[in-house]
Amino acid sequence: MNMIRRTVRVLAALAGGLSVCCQIAPGQPARDFDDGEIHVLHVQGNVYLLAGAGGNVIIQVGEQGIVLVDAGSAQLADQTLAAVRKVSTRPIRYIIDTGIDADHVGGNEKLSSAGITVFGALFQSNNLDALPNAQLVAHENAYNRLSGLVGGKRTVAAGGVPMDVYPGDLKKLFFNDEGIEIIHIPAAHTDSDSMVYFRRSDVLSAGDILTTTGYPVIDLDKGGSIQGIINGLNRILDIAIAKQEGEGGTYVIPGHGRIFDQFEVLEYRDMVTIVRDRIQASIKKGLSFEQIKATRPTEDYDARYGADSGTWTTDMFVEAVYKSLVVQK
Repeated sequence: MNMIRRTVRVLAALAGGLSVCCQIAPGQPARDFDDGEIHVLHVQGNVYLLAGAGGNVIIQVGEQGIVLVDAGSAQLADQTLAAVRKVSTRPIRYIIDTGIDADHVGGNEKLSSAGITVFGALFQSNNLDALPNAQLVAHENAYNRLSGLVGGKRTVAAGGVPMDVYPGDLKKLFFNDEGIEIIHIPAAHTDSDSMVYFRRSDVLSAGDILTTTGYPVIDLDKGGSIQGIINGLNRILDIAIAKQEGEGGTYVIPGHGRIFDQFEVLEYRDMVTIVRDRIQASIKKGLSFEQIKATRPTEDYDARYGADSGTWTTDMFVEAVYKSLVVQK
């Protein structure tokens, strides 16, 4: 059955225009496109993916202009803008930040300055109702951290701080004949995470709540938690609908790595939940962190998601889960 499913996925990818470069062999780590090159992929509907700009950058295009979800890193902002222009030459109208990490928001100022803000229902070619710079949209927690209101230091240039902020759990836009839902997930990767769902295209950008290149990154110092990650994955599953008998339905774009469908998010959610439950059971038994680490609670998933080096290792993930659960007790 698994072999049939994998075959259907590859055939569906070829038929549907999804690049086979985004497929992986069973049991192999997902490829991360942070290689200095910008890879452009049509996902479905009005939505494209730019991979390799730091974090994944999503583009929604149409007659009214361009919506970007995240802006990539500052170092690759020029290349990112050039890649955007290959997809569409229409004005960038909105940049929606899914979080606060530099590889997602570093390009805010550069890409925003290449866009415009339009007042009125329709874009007019004479630009009489337009002002420079695209609107930067984010949750208020992201604004507080990026502006320095929390943490005491602004972490992006002044022109890269989002000023169109929403305070609650949801912000809605209607743009390019498509409803867009911006959904805040509290205390997940950080306390500033948003997911973005393009309803007509049926594509969801998960930001760093989902990272298909490894275990989820939990930034405890910035309000993250293991339970928030699981809550975010469950919210994705509430939204996503699988296509029967094959690859398709709702596509979910992670902060880093390849595109997932609903079934793959389910497998990832189950993996994270099982690891959490193992560590939680060990805490209840009175084991210390070193004793818990020695039990290797991620062992059966390490071949797929583990890392012994780099910015986020398996040990770092286990420690973050442990500390998150100890705080929640």
